[in-house]
Amino acid sequence: MSLEENIRKVFDNMAQAAREAGRDPGEVTLVAATKVQTDETIRAAIAAGVPICGENRVQEMTAHLESDTYAGAGLHFIGHLQTNKVRQVVGRVDMIESVGSVHLLEAIEKQAAKLDLVQDILLEVNVGGEESKSGILPSQVEEVARLTLTMPHVRLRGLMAIPPVAGEDGNRRFFREMYELYVDIKQKMVDNNSDINCLSMGMSGDYMEAIRQGATLVRVGTALFGPRPPMGTQA
Repeated sequence: MSLEENIRKVFDNMAQAAREAGRDPGEVTLVAATKVQTDETIRAAIAAGVPICGENRVQEMTAHLESDTYAGAGLHFIGHLQTNKVRQVVGRVDMIESVGSVHLLEAIEKQAAKLDLVQDILLEVNVGGEESKSGILPSQVEEVARLTLTMPHVRLRGLMAIPPVAGEDGNRRFFREMYELYVDIKQKMVDNNSDINCLSMGMSGDYMEAIRQGATLVRVGTALFGPRPPMGTQA
């Protein structure tokens, strides 16, 4: 299948999953995970209707920005972000989805203050409690969410998670837990309630189940672009 056909199929699947859950398909937005894709492929994806690109690596993102590759689409940073690279990301993306520690949150606030702007973020939740993954534990989310209210240059828009690799059925309980946590934080953060409207979860293997369980953003790569090309072959 062509890239355009893959994109059309993913959009159809997203709409189907939303309707199965009694949701409006317009409530869910596709984030195309463009890691290791060429400028030409990303531009073609945007031309075919991809509304947001999601980048994992700062170096790749910077190169694509210099080529104006993302023109016509939004841009999210969805990968692990080191604090020493925060200055290369803050103010250059619409949202940083992967804020998984207080240390990173503070670095983003500091850089955004220098630039005199407000950076939209999601808190990354380690919903599976995996030692190998970064992220805030579910029990700590409310505390960290309230901390963002003290930061004038950061706007909390919601939560993000990468559940353990367990397949669509296996991840259902993690998606459900994330949705319950999202609703709870949205209700408790009264001062910020209107800004919290994003729950980013679900990837190529399980995005339909994530939508059934309440995701508003799904991060899809392989289902759109096919297997990733080897590192070093992208433009």
